[in-house]
Amino acid sequence: MKKSDFHYELPEELIAQAPLAERSASRLLLVPPDAGAFSDLHVRDLPGLLQPGDLLVFNDTRVIPARLFGQKDSGGRLEILIERLLPEEQARAQVRASKSPKAGSWIVLDGGGRAEVLGRDGEFYLLRFEVDGGLEPWLLKVGRLPLPPYIRREPGQDDAERYQTVFAKKVGAVAAPTAGLHFDKALLEALRQRGVQFGHVTLHVGAGTFQPVRVEDVREHTMHSEWLNVGAELVAQVRRTREAGGRVVAVGTTVVRALESAWRRSEAMPDGELQPFAGETRIFIFPGYRIRSVDALLTNFHLPESTLLMLVSAFAGKERMFEAYRHAIEQRYRFFSYGDAMLLWGQASP
Repeated sequence: MKKSDFHYELPEELIAQAPLAERSASRLLLVPPDAGAFSDLHVRDLPGLLQPGDLLVFNDTRVIPARLFGQKDSGGRLEILIERLLPEEQARAQVRASKSPKAGSWIVLDGGGRAEVLGRDGEFYLLRFEVDGGLEPWLLKVGRLPLPPYIRREPGQDDAERYQTVFAKKVGAVAAPTAGLHFDKALLEALRQRGVQFGHVTLHVGAGTFQPVRVEDVREHTMHSEWLNVGAELVAQVRRTREAGGRVVAVGTTVVRALESAWRRSEAMPDGELQPFAGETRIFIFPGYRIRSVDALLTNFHLPESTLLMLVSAFAGKERMFEAYRHAIEQRYRFFSYGDAMLLWGQASP
C-alpha cells in the first residue's frame, strides 16, 4: 500500500476558504455501497436518509484558541501553536522561529506573561507558562484560532463561532471535528423529531492531523497521538441500538478513530465489542483494516495522500472512494474543513 495510491488532483478553487452562511446548507454526496448511483443532496436532507432508532455519534471536543505570538528573550519573533494542554501550566507545542529556541530560554508572549522552554518532545516543544489566571482561561482570552494551513486568510470574528460545533463542550482540540460543523439547532431538532438518537465521544484533535505522510510505504507511517474518551453511557447506547436493529452513524473520522480505539477483542468475543476507554490512541486505519464499530460515516472531503483519506477508503473501499471524489470534483463540491460532506455506508452494509 503506497502513499501515492491515495493521490488525486484537486483544483485549488474547490478548497473552501470560508463557511456557508447556513451550516446545514452544505452539499451532501450520498455514496451507497457497491455500485449504487451517487446522489447529490444537502446536509439538511439527512433526516430523510436515517431511520428512527439510528444513533448519530458526535465528537464533543472544543477547539481552543491555540495560536500565540511572542519573542525570544534574545529578541527574535516566533509563533506558537499549542498541540496539547498538559498539567502544571505546561503544553506541548509547535514553535516556528528563524532559530530554534533552546531549553532553559524564555519566550515573552504578546498577550502578557511568558513561557519557559523545557525541552523537546520529538517535533514538538515542551513549554511551561507563567500567565495570569491559569493557562486555559488565559488562552480563551488572548489566543488566536488556528485555522487549517490550506485556508489562506487570517481568522475573522465569524470563525470563532463557525469553527466550533454547536455541541462542543470538552476543551482541548486544536482543530475542529469538521463533519460536525454542518449541524445546526434546526437540523438537530429535525433529527430528534425523526426519532434519531444522539451520543457523544471526546477526541481532542491535535495539530498532527495536518502532518503529511512522509513515507511511501504507508505501513511505515507513525501516527500522531490523540487523547480520547469513550464513556460507558455511549457504549450502552451503541449496544441498545444494535440490539434493536438500529444503525450506528459516525459524524466524522475522529469518531471512528475513537470507537475503533475502544473496540476490544477477547476469546469470548473474537470479533470484539465496544468497551469504555479513556486514554491515548495512535490507531492508523487504512485499507485492509475492517471497521466494526459503525455502520455509516458522515465525513468531509480529505486531503490527497492523507491518513484520513486512507481511513475512509478502508471503510467504503478505495476504488469506490475515488469514484466518489471524481464525481465530487466534476460537480464542483467544496473541499476540506469548511467544505461539503458525504455520507458513506460500509462495504458490508445492506
